[in-house]
Amino acid sequence: MPHFSRLTDIVTCSLSEILESSDDPQTTLQEVLAEMEEGLASARRVARTSRTNRDRLEKEIASHTAQMNDWLSRAKASLTDGDESAAREALTRKVEVEDLIDGLKPELEASDSNYRNMLRIQKALEARYSEAVRRMAELTGKPAEIRLESETAVHAVTQSQQEKSSEVEAELAELRKQMEG
Repeated sequence: MPHFSRLTDIVTCSLSEILESSDDPQTTLQEVLAEMEEGLASARRVARTSRTNRDRLEKEIASHTAQMNDWLSRAKASLTDGDESAAREALTRKVEVEDLIDGLKPELEASDSNYRNMLRIQKALEARYSEAVRRMAELTGKPAEIRLESETAVHAVTQSQQEKSSEVEAELAELRKQMEG
């Protein structure tokens, strides 16, 4: 029986409540860990896709901006040569490209927002997952088995753990400074 229907359910869950209401906390926690691993994998996929979309849109906008500038240069050159018709045509094309860019910008903003949101959710999921792993270690007296099926997932967890460790070390150094001063 699934314990969570959405990724945000994992973030907002109370492991204590789930485990207290369970007849077999260890089995329940194993199920919860499995669901969390699936949720993390899903969050990472969505974040990766969102980042790819954002990057593609940035490149597309940059390319169209270059085209727009090219049409403007052509319009100036045509006007310098006394060819108003060609200048008008170049400016018409420039405006078309500007309109396209204006249409892509909200898509880029939405894609970037989605990417940042998925990173926040991923970080929160990783925190909940770490909590569940600690709870499993408390229940069993040994570290929980972390099942990661891909090299990318292993790298992501390793990188995340290193980032958390760096954050903790920075906070510890700051606390030391505050206590000394």
